[in-house]
Amino acid sequence: MTKSRDQIWTEWQELVNMPPADLERWLDTEESHGVGDTSSDGESTGHRSGRRIVQIKHKRKADLAEDDWNHMGHVVGYIRRHTAQGGPVDDKEHSRWRYSLMNWGHDPLK
Repeated sequence: MTKSRDQIWTEWQELVNMPPADLERWLDTEESHGVGDTSSDGESTGHRSGRRIVQIKHKRKADLAEDDWNHMGHVVGYIRRHTAQGGPVDDKEHSRWRYSLMNWGHDPLK
């Protein structure tokens, strides 16, 4: 089922809970670089997505391009799937599960 832009926007506002400045600071950490699948250029998919999320969050809704909307839908889907896993029972704060979600703009402890 394809979501409408209104649905994507609502879920994006709810799930991408890290402000751009916080996400940028997070993306500069060793923990951020240490999680996710790494591509040939050495950057994980989630880390690359985080940089794109920062760009999108600096735009007004009316200025979003089609590829922005597509990425937002992808981000919302990723966050929904991974938060549904519930994460580790012990030490969620320092878990790879949380770090991965934070690369995608979602801090599950907020």
